[in-house]
Amino acid sequence: MLQKVDTKRLTAGLIVLTFLVIAVGGLIRVSDAGESCPDWPTCFGTWGFDISPEEQERWWNENPDEIDSRGEHHRYTTFEIFTEWFHRLLAGAILGPLVILNWLIIRRNEDTSKRSTFASNLALGLIIWQGALGWLTVKIDNIHWSVAMHLSSALAFILCLIWLWICINRDEGIQPSWLEFDPILASKWKNRIALLGLSTFTTVFAGVFVATTPGADQICGVSGDVNSWPLCNGDYLPEIVDLENQSQIIHRWLVAFVGGILLIACWYIRNEQIQHQHGIILRNWIWAATALYCLNIAIGALYILSWSPDNETFREILSLIHLLVGSTSFLTLATSWLAISAFALHEPEPEAL
Repeated sequence: MLQKVDTKRLTAGLIVLTFLVIAVGGLIRVSDAGESCPDWPTCFGTWGFDISPEEQERWWNENPDEIDSRGEHHRYTTFEIFTEWFHRLLAGAILGPLVILNWLIIRRNEDTSKRSTFASNLALGLIIWQGALGWLTVKIDNIHWSVAMHLSSALAFILCLIWLWICINRDEGIQPSWLEFDPILASKWKNRIALLGLSTFTTVFAGVFVATTPGADQICGVSGDVNSWPLCNGDYLPEIVDLENQSQIIHRWLVAFVGGILLIACWYIRNEQIQHQHGIILRNWIWAATALYCLNIAIGALYILSWSPDNETFREILSLIHLLVGSTSFLTLATSWLAISAFALHEPEPEAL
């Protein structure tokens, strides 16, 4: 029965589902609902999400040690609790069991390569680690570094699934045309793409740190003009006296620096002597990642410039899109690097003379 399941399709489905889990996690963050289920894995001691204010009060009275940063008198809405509950449902009750199922199928398949088996083992380990981080994040009331680590682990997990999907394709002797790169150009750019991907990731990590540090996203002002973006309270290079509270300034510097590197990379690969279509494919991957990155800069600017107490919902949507586009830019570069690495691993060894 298990052998009849198509692991390639299942893995592809897991990739899509993981991105959905990340999106819901982002929705929790922008809705400020990260503490709406104060315990784990239950929610206010129940398995549901429709917890009335009276039921919340009774639970706080019975569990005074679990009172979060908002205080014992704060009450969460049903929507806020639902977002956290739904996130746990997707991750714990659907994604986790499917990862285990995929792992079992791959282990029982005698034709599976060692690389696919290792990738599957790693995916299983990462989903367990992700669950542990989720518990820790709830336990310490969604402190900024724990939320950033939780997202980082989720991105590592989705990359592991992408790697597994590529390996399964290799086992079947199939390579999608959009992952077929010129081997000479790919070898030359492999380390460069790794550096670009790592640099892009640092901006995503710093952005999450800013978003989860109270007041950090307003430290440069919210005047709605150039004094708040691209300037910071009217200054180009304000003095840094508090790394945590002024993390938005550091984030902006990182974004500008990495954006410059990406644009330089686009210029360099444009001038490469591309011999055939496969070289154009790699170039397009780098251009696509850079385009997404630049689009995300515009979204971040709009988030600051459109600041108003009357459009909070609009800003929340922008913040969620900002997270997802930034993550997609990183994943684009990381996927191309994984494809290049998988290609190199499958190159036939030269025959002995």
